Amino acid sequence: MPLFERTFASRCRIWLLLAVLACGLAQASSTFPVVHLKDLPEPLRLHWAGLKPEMQSTSHCAAAFDSHSDTDKMVMKCSIHIKMSAEGERRAMRYCDEQRAERKIKAPCRLVEE
Repeated sequence: MPLFERTFASRCRIWLLLAVLACGLAQASSTFPVVHLKDLPEPLRLHWAGLKPEMQSTSHCAAAFDSHSDTDKMVMKCSIHIKMSAEGERRAMRYCDEQRAERKIKAPCRLVEE
């Protein structure tokens, strides 16, 4: 009986370690590049501030800009009403990339971080 108890306890520890590891990987940061809110041009910060009241913890915005003054050379797209954070990131990046291509902005889209 003591052999069974040691084996059972070691198996429980292994499963607990795997569960903690899986939770840590699930909360890992995004693979997309990020830009801090303070580094955005003023028009994009104002746009973000207008959308902020509607945002949830799963909402994300992506921005791209070639100029800090020419509004034709900047874009920000957001995914606000979404259930899964990772899907919100992907959609915001996709929407941003579509607009970036239309406006011929050279800089890549990046997720906006507070």
